[in-house]
Amino acid sequence: MSAQDKPLTKRSVVSSLIFKFPESGNGTPVVALFRRSDKVNTYRHHLAPISGSIDKTDPNPLSAAWREIKEETTLTPESLALFRQGKPFTFSDPSIGREWTIHPFGFRLKTKDEGGKGEEGIQTDWEHEGWEWHDPSTVIDSQEFGGVPRLKETLSRVWFETDMGKEAGNILADGLDTLKNDHESGARELAAIALSIFRKVIVGMRDDIGRERWWELVRIAGWHLWKNGRESMGAAIVNVIVSALTSIERIISDTSAHPATKKDEILAVIDEIAEKRQSTGACVSSNFISYLRTNVIGGRNASPVKILTLSSSSTIRSALLHIAFIPDIEKLELHVLESRPLYEGVSIASAVQPEFQSRSVQLKTTIYTDASAALAAKDVDILLLGADRIASSGDVSNKTGSLPAVLSAKNVNPAARVVVLTELEKVAEPGSVTQHVTEENDPDEVIRGWKSSGVKGFDVVERELKRGDGQNTALSVKNIYFEWVPADFIDAYICEEGSWDTSRIKDRSKWVGERIDRLFGAL
Repeated sequence: MSAQDKPLTKRSVVSSLIFKFPESGNGTPVVALFRRSDKVNTYRHHLAPISGSIDKTDPNPLSAAWREIKEETTLTPESLALFRQGKPFTFSDPSIGREWTIHPFGFRLKTKDEGGKGEEGIQTDWEHEGWEWHDPSTVIDSQEFGGVPRLKETLSRVWFETDMGKEAGNILADGLDTLKNDHESGARELAAIALSIFRKVIVGMRDDIGRERWWELVRIAGWHLWKNGRESMGAAIVNVIVSALTSIERIISDTSAHPATKKDEILAVIDEIAEKRQSTGACVSSNFISYLRTNVIGGRNASPVKILTLSSSSTIRSALLHIAFIPDIEKLELHVLESRPLYEGVSIASAVQPEFQSRSVQLKTTIYTDASAALAAKDVDILLLGADRIASSGDVSNKTGSLPAVLSAKNVNPAARVVVLTELEKVAEPGSVTQHVTEENDPDEVIRGWKSSGVKGFDVVERELKRGDGQNTALSVKNIYFEWVPADFIDAYICEEGSWDTSRIKDRSKWVGERIDRLFGAL
């Protein structure tokens, strides 16, 4: 048997590209490529990203990427920030008997002003004999360039600007920054923003609709909006993008339509999707009122309906405002947890309270500290939760504090019903909750509150936080926005189609997964 005929050894690896952006913030970055030494087993003296195998002990590919970066360059999150991830791809190299599955990542080198070490912090190990900066547009797959196999594809899966063209590429890049930095909008609102960005990208793309490459780039744009905007809220984003892509596919496949009119048809169908989404919130609210009448109001006459909620959800806000128009209810008592660090609970209380002043329903709102979840849950009829993602199991990802509120309510008030208000677009593709990304946010959002309030002992905490490298320190601050509420604790999922249970959630998740696989699987 020749070497070419031997079975290929399969290996999954991470390939991490380190970008340095101009300090002005504008312009094209350069990307670091590392020349592999003669001590490595494959592709000696070739230019490559920081690469390494994904071990069984790695919880996910990103964890493996951080491990390899630290081992091979000494860089840590103190000096690097995750910039983008790229869609994994597989290729074979029979010359060395390998089938590679590449998981690309892009990292931004922090400046010294940001607390990083700059490029002086890159200290390579024995696997490399040097490194150099390159303009991303000059990286090609050729013997003369001297890169590892499929280097250009690895790069383009992270740095899409070269392939998409300057106008569309810049629109998409700016749009991803908008999504990533928006910590006020909920999943539904972010999905609307993502759809608007997607429309702008299509307007900015080259007018070669119908060509396979155009269709591929449109799907790549959609994938990046899903994965590199706010992936923690990616279910709503991918659902709305997939709906748009499904409609676009029908338009470009229509051979009877004139090519010159197809772009207008595509933009019109995206506008139609955006308009239809406006009605789903009202449907959810209407179905929640029906649920209240059936399960809570009954014949209680003048006794108040008591609801506990937290954070800021446009879906919940709309549902609460609908109660103001119900003749069956005379009084509503609303308990709201403040939802630190951004105090969204305070925001929703302030938005709802004024709307009841001219209505017949009397509203009394009480804002509780997050630590008072058990006290806030006492005697409530319903604990009302929003959803940022719903797993195929029915587990719900919502603002941190949701699980303590649920556990408190079930303990001090077993009769309370836990109700999730959600649009179906928040149901994610199949997969366990461990496969969903955990969003780590800037600890400074928490720390600033302590500092401005003059919290006793803050100087000690601040001093400890400045020690170490950002990872290995005796004290750290976590600012995690979302947590999972198990389906076992949830009594009902109220969506635009009525009251659902976990079996229907599972079926919906399967349907979502099939659409995602069909549109993104072959990219």
